[in-house]
Amino acid sequence: MSQATTAAGGIHDFDFFAGDWAVHHRQLRNRLAGDTEWFEFDGRIGMRKILGGLGNFDETEIRSPRGIYNGATLRLFDPETSNWSIYWLDSRRLGIDTPMIGRFENGIGTFYADELFEGRPIRVRFIWTPISTTACRWEQAFSADGGASWETNWIMDFTRG
Repeated sequence: MSQATTAAGGIHDFDFFAGDWAVHHRQLRNRLAGDTEWFEFDGRIGMRKILGGLGNFDETEIRSPRGIYNGATLRLFDPETSNWSIYWLDSRRLGIDTPMIGRFENGIGTFYADELFEGRPIRVRFIWTPISTTACRWEQAFSADGGASWETNWIMDFTRG
């Protein structure tokens, strides 16, 4: 399938995120514990396209009150399914997490995976919202009941710069 053909299927979904960003993080202090207290901190991230646009890669240093670590995201577009796979890499535990799978519809990207959290199965959801050419938002939520209810536990607000 040519890139011209795949362009209509979502290959450009993450184009808005290419470049350098300032990021404001909000992390729920304790996940899936009924907690309502948040950590807040700032950082920077840079994303670039790879593989002729079929993928992209970003890298960041996360300076959380819980500790400083490096993280990276690899996103790959599948022209056959029009889905993106999002892989998180983390310097605290070398390896690649279970991919989040999903797509953009009506300007909102929604991605899901089944994972383990503290030894119990959960559903994970990412939501990407391109707000404008200079701002966007990413949210992570966990569900311990198969997706019937969600707890948002990490929000990143990005601004160009």
